[in-house]
Amino acid sequence: MNRIFSGIQPTGNLHLGNYLGAVRNWVRLQRDFDCIFCIVDLHAITVPQDPAELRASTAGVAAAYIAAGIDPEKCIIFNQSTVSGHAELAWILSCLTPLGWLNRMTQFKDKAGKNRDSVGLGLYAYPVLMAADILLYQATHVPVGEDQKQHLELARDIAQAFNRQFNTDLFPLPEPQILGPATRVMSLRDGTKKMSKSDESDYSRINMTDDAETIQLKIRRAKTDPHPLPGDPAELEARPEAANLLGIYAALADESLETVVNRFAGSEFSKFKEKLADLVAGILVPIENERARLTAEPGYIDTILHRGAERAGAIAAPVLAQAYDLVGLLRPQPGASR
Repeated sequence: MNRIFSGIQPTGNLHLGNYLGAVRNWVRLQRDFDCIFCIVDLHAITVPQDPAELRASTAGVAAAYIAAGIDPEKCIIFNQSTVSGHAELAWILSCLTPLGWLNRMTQFKDKAGKNRDSVGLGLYAYPVLMAADILLYQATHVPVGEDQKQHLELARDIAQAFNRQFNTDLFPLPEPQILGPATRVMSLRDGTKKMSKSDESDYSRINMTDDAETIQLKIRRAKTDPHPLPGDPAELEARPEAANLLGIYAALADESLETVVNRFAGSEFSKFKEKLADLVAGILVPIENERARLTAEPGYIDTILHRGAERAGAIAAPVLAQAYDLVGLLRPQPGASR
């Protein structure tokens, strides 16, 4: 069976964009793929984190995965830092990744901004760790949004470079999986910007932990334009906020954008927003209720993560051992400190 690897950082609350762009698709993928879903806490510390909040968020994200429908018996759920092979393989791969490849990564430029000379090396080398995450499990497919496609292409380049340099086929070239509508959910305050955990305004996003009243308030306050909803999807190109809200509705309802546009053509935003809020709350609130129940069970999430790390480690160990051998490193002995 083909293998999926993907992950989300445990920083802040998961939001509607994470659900539509990732988690909901993962639930569907687990039927047809061998799936490994990670909480990428090593990636999280590329920027400063409060240690206690990071640990709590890691458990919260794991609970959200399960509450949304990811089966921890079928899939592997674990946090990245509990399998040391991620960091070990990242170092090996970083030693053969040209700086020129990393200099082309647009996400680093966006995140570092004017402070690029003072940010940590981890933020710059983030794509190499992402490649290691994928290649360590010999993943064949990676669900990605448009903003991560460049990083996956780099992972493929790194895999090819390693295989070529050491005359091996150890690492398959992972294929992108971009699934369904609304994989790029935009801010409720600016339809030209992606919905983000890091946005200063909580009204820019719908968190998966929001209750029904909060969801209704945020959608009611979502930015729109003064015109009624369009009757032709082509008109949405010039109306980003309308496109975003209609796209969210279409994705949650599992309907085409054209169908939704035709249904609400000519409607006022106020009436459409009521329908959208009901739809969002009807899906996210039960997930949040289940997430809260799971996190209230003493030790449940810890057990899931521990078992997931053991299962992930068992897959990663022989791959890492082969990488050690190929580059000429001595394998660590069982029980030895690394």
